[in-house]
Parts: sequence; structure tokens; C-alpha cells
Amino acid sequence: MQANLLTNVILPLSLAIIMLGMGLSLQPKDFQRVTKYPKAVSVGLVSQLIVLPIIGFCIAKTVPMQPVIAVGLIILALCPGGVSSNMVTYLARGDVALSVTLTVLSSIITIFTIPIFANLALQHFLGQGAAIALPIGSTMLQIFLITMVPIGLGMYIRQRFTDTALRLEKVTNRLAIALLALIILLILIREWNRLPEFIVQVGIGVVMLNLISILAGFFLSKLFQLNIAQQICIAIEVGFQNGTLAIAITAGLLNNPDMAVPGAIYGLFMNFTGFAIISYGRKLFATNSMSRDLVGKV
Repeated sequence: MQANLLTNVILPLSLAIIMLGMGLSLQPKDFQRVTKYPKAVSVGLVSQLIVLPIIGFCIAKTVPMQPVIAVGLIILALCPGGVSSNMVTYLARGDVALSVTLTVLSSIITIFTIPIFANLALQHFLGQGAAIALPIGSTMLQIFLITMVPIGLGMYIRQRFTDTALRLEKVTNRLAIALLALIILLILIREWNRLPEFIVQVGIGVVMLNLISILAGFFLSKLFQLNIAQQICIAIEVGFQNGTLAIAITAGLLNNPDMAVPGAIYGLFMNFTGFAIISYGRKLFATNSMSRDLVGKV
């Protein structure tokens, strides 16, 4: 399969389908949670849009890796939470409504932040004379077209044709998972000869990014005294990034498959931490519920 088919067709299509599926699950009232839970939304957004990129930058500077790999890791850290974060939050007994709100808001905000900070990362790690760069205006437009437009279309369908939207949501979710698996597989096949080298470099960085960001989200939300469900939600939302968007930017817009490797490896690894945090979240929720029941009986 030619690279241009992957980067020009499969990547944007799969991302648009994922975003369409998100839109099909949304209603206008979902956005009212910004005023209903301002502290939780603020902690989640600050953790994701400020703390996470700082963590990514520190890891890229600390762990020895090729400059293009470092840029790919930072672009991954700049991306919003993925749709998978909503599913994991649900299974881990976290605050799903907050998760959806944070995913949508971060997806909107990162349309503007990704091109700016990605260019700063390119200049820092590849030098001022780097041949590749993201044109800010057109990049914002492309990210908007493959994320916000499908979300808006999905919300419109949900509003006008609710039953159809509920049926389509299941189909789009399955198709999105299949396409994402295909993208990761194609990237791994393309880079197969250099995969051991990449795993040595990216593996450590990806594991650190995933685990540290989850812990940062959890402890920051705990510091601000959010409830258990919100703590679980923010930990997942900060720790589970939209790897598909990272791959679309690096392999598609920047046309650099090497930069896409962190996103591909991350997409595989976060499945393992997903199972772990689901198990932990359920135990934490059960323990907390049991404690409330005991207090109520005293």
C-alpha cells in the first residue's frame, strides 16, 4: 500500500469517523457542564493542555531519542484526549459526562495550540533550518475539518434523527477501531526493519508519558479535592491521548512516518494501562461506596 493512500485517505477518513462517532453521542446539554462543574473542567483542561505537554517535553529532553522521535512524542502530548478515554472512563466507573466534556473542549482548543507548539518543538529539536514545518493557518483549518466538522455533523444527526444516531454510533465505533488498527499495522510494517531501534527509544518515552500523565491527572484532581469519579475521569483523560490525530499530523501533514511511531506504539501500549486503570477504578469506586455505606449506618 502506498504511503500517500495511508496519509491522504485512510488517516483523515479514520479520524473523521472517530470524531463523527463522538458527535453522535453528544447533545447540547453536554456543554452546560462547563458552568455546572467549573472546578473539575478547569483542573482537567489545565492538566491536559499545560501539564501534559510539559511532561512530554521533559521526557523528550531526558530520554535519549532521535530528534524526529522526540518531536513525535511531543506532538502526541499536545493532542486532546481520544474517544477511547470516554470508553475507559465508563468502564472504570469514572465521570463519563465530565470525560466527554473535556474531550470535546480539548479537541476545540488544540486546533489552535497544536500547530503553534508543534512548530516550536520542530525548531527546538530539529533546528531553525528544519526543512519540515507546519503552516499554522492551513493546519488549523485541516484539524478543524477532520475533527470539528464530523463532530458537528454527528450532533446534528443526533438532534434530528436520534434512533438513527444511536444505531450509527455503534457502527462508527467498530469501524474506527478497525481503521485505527489498520493504520498502526501499516506503520509498523513500514518501519519493521527499524522497529527494534524505535521500541528501545520510543518504548521508554511512551511508557513514561502514559504513566506519569495518568498519575499527574489523578493527583492534581485529588489535590483540588474532586470526587472519586472525577479523579478517575481526569486521570484517564490526561493519560489517554488521541493517537490517531498525532499520527495524522506526523505521517500526514508533516509527511514523516518516523514521527508517527510514538503515536503508533502509544496506541498499542495504552490498551494495557487501560485494563489496569479500569480494574483500579472499579476497586476504588467499590471501596469508596462501601465506606459511604458504613458511615451511613453509624
